Amino acid sequence: MQGSANLNIMMKAARKAGRSLVKDFREVENLQVSMKGAGDFVSKADIEAERILKEELMGARPTYGWLAEEGGEEPGQDPTRRWIVDPLDGTTNFLHGLPHWAISIALEHKGQIVSAVVFDAAKDEMFYAERGAGAWLNDSKRLRVSGRRRMVEALFATGVPFGTKRTLPATMKDLARLMPECAGVRRFGAASLDLAYVAAGRYDGYWEREVQIWDIAAGYLLAKEAGALVEGVRADQEPLESGAILCANNEIFTTFAKILRAD
Repeated sequence: MQGSANLNIMMKAARKAGRSLVKDFREVENLQVSMKGAGDFVSKADIEAERILKEELMGARPTYGWLAEEGGEEPGQDPTRRWIVDPLDGTTNFLHGLPHWAISIALEHKGQIVSAVVFDAAKDEMFYAERGAGAWLNDSKRLRVSGRRRMVEALFATGVPFGTKRTLPATMKDLARLMPECAGVRRFGAASLDLAYVAAGRYDGYWEREVQIWDIAAGYLLAKEAGALVEGVRADQEPLESGAILCANNEIFTTFAKILRAD
């Protein structure tokens, strides 16, 4: 796909930050595995990736606003546009030497996500989309959601809450209702890639109850442009505002949503 100037800026920034993260990722397995040492290392890798992204994105579009996991929110001179960035989605995977993490960049215009990049640097997979122009992988592969119609054949992804997150009981109920009806559920630990995989037809659906906007903003557009239906876990929720998201292909969405909304 011939992308816009903004999309090209986003992809260039993602690749530059990706090179930095891949270099650091090669070192992470050599660290003594202690919370302090390894955690500090990953924080430095994360912060450096965000610095690169901010330098590239804000350098190219200095009037845009900025919202990112590490650096917080900064309003721009142009109140209608902002970058929404997660420099390292899947930090725990990165910390443990698991090659499943991504850079997520979304561009918001007047409250709508209009451009999206999710870059899996470890596997060199660049997922990208623009509103109304479809979703794509690397140079030329058009992405479409799966066509599976039977829940018993469908594979789903989710995020299982950890630590002090409040939604663990609800998620455990979700799993208890869904698991008997489907082919399986995966918890891979990177929401941006979960949504990208729905877009690519690798998963048939995804849901999560407590996630940040920078984790899902880019994947949200990828999934929609690939043909997925995307709503809140509850029908009255807006995913990017509530952090509760449910998406699947058209064929199974109604059944999938009914199971998760059974309460």
